[in-house]
Amino acid sequence: MQNKPGSSNFRSQRPQGDRPRNARPGTGKPGMKNAAPRPRPYADKPEMRGPVMPRSNANPRRVALNVVCDVLNADAYASLSLDERLSEVNLNQLDRRLCASIVYRTLENLYMIDYALSQYLRDADAVESRVRNILRTAACQILLHDRVPDSAAVNEGVKLTRDIGMEPLAGMVNAVLRRLAEGKDNIVWPKESEGAKFLSIKYSMPEWLAQQLTEDYGEALAGEIASFRTEKHFITLRPTFGREAEFKRGLDRKVWEKEAGIMPGAVRVFGAMQIARDSEFLSGVFSIQGEGSMIAAEAVNVKRGMNVLDCCAAPGGKTAYMAERMEGTGRIHAWDLHQHRADLIRAAVRRLNLDNVRVGARDASVLRDDMIDSMDAVLLDAPCTGLGVMDDKPDVKYRHTKESVAELVNTQRKLLDTCCRYVKKGGTFVYSTCSILKDENERQIKGFLAKHPEFQMDTLPESIPEKLRNQAGEYGLQLLPCRDGVEGFFVARMKRIG
Repeated sequence: MQNKPGSSNFRSQRPQGDRPRNARPGTGKPGMKNAAPRPRPYADKPEMRGPVMPRSNANPRRVALNVVCDVLNADAYASLSLDERLSEVNLNQLDRRLCASIVYRTLENLYMIDYALSQYLRDADAVESRVRNILRTAACQILLHDRVPDSAAVNEGVKLTRDIGMEPLAGMVNAVLRRLAEGKDNIVWPKESEGAKFLSIKYSMPEWLAQQLTEDYGEALAGEIASFRTEKHFITLRPTFGREAEFKRGLDRKVWEKEAGIMPGAVRVFGAMQIARDSEFLSGVFSIQGEGSMIAAEAVNVKRGMNVLDCCAAPGGKTAYMAERMEGTGRIHAWDLHQHRADLIRAAVRRLNLDNVRVGARDASVLRDDMIDSMDAVLLDAPCTGLGVMDDKPDVKYRHTKESVAELVNTQRKLLDTCCRYVKKGGTFVYSTCSILKDENERQIKGFLAKHPEFQMDTLPESIPEKLRNQAGEYGLQLLPCRDGVEGFFVARMKRIG
């Protein structure tokens, strides 16, 4: 039986109404510490790129197109571009929801959309980049937005083509979109027996990534990982330690839809906008932090008076978590490679009045002789692919190749070899990533322990919920969104014994 977009076997897993996708405030971007190249999917020819369309105060489809162009043509991050573009226009709430839905569904389903368009478009790579993105966003509405009439998607696509000065291509856009609307139920999709190609097209990820997930987790779990989509996106908050009662009173006054998270004290908030501008956030009552990040910080199990190093600390969430746990005692050294990233840590420290943190712009791969054997604990939240959060940030799927992953793995290995030297005998070394690839995670730690017999695996503290701790394997805890209900995170806690 042929798989169709409308069939249960080949369809985006998200509800088909124009549900908004809430962009989360900046808590750090996966891959930002990575110096490896970030390839764009189907990179267009440089001479065919043009300026993004003029800003508009009226058309949500135009704003959505601008964001998609930012991401696919200029390497922007979807959430940041969407926040910026929406802040510059006057759209009502309904139009803002439509705009966000078009952006995220286009990026989440990019390979499926391109596959569908390829049935009616002879040479997609030869199409001017903005026009190609018009086709993509319009096809997204035809295939994935049940509440948008096909005729509206077609007509608006043609109108946008004319608006950007591409009148000669308006006829082609009209013909392709009309044929797609008429033939969408008859497209012959890849079959499940085609393995990685099937996963790649159905769940819109590079085929190398689909193959790697299959090798790492087996076909069944790889399919669950690739297909996972959160029905209602949320922002996770945690109270500042010692201000829990104040945080609860503030929450009770707000009209936010909310529920308890998995980590103690964590609260998931749905549908809220611009929380980073909330007066109680600004006054340090609470922080915005994903639960995977909380787990990594909790794995260090800091105590009062400890001397701690957070090696790749920006934007500062884990640093703040540990500093608060230490109740203003001891010292946390928080480093990041770039000055502007170190400034993010400083901003968090100022907001929360954390006097026991010292921030520095330092390359953690370069050994500091004066700090060898001096730390009670070291946390290395290493630069990684960020594929553990690809449901929330779908553009991250398209930023890596097998070659760029290999470069990252090598960078991680160098950081492990260097940063472990700061841990004193009996001290703790925690390695974490927001990735789900075993080369970055458990295989990385297996290789590290073989090279460094002075370290051994250590159990995670009981303050991490048992249902999560039970997922830990021989070389660390791999969290999966589809199974564990939190971001895809990896945490390995080790102890220096020699």
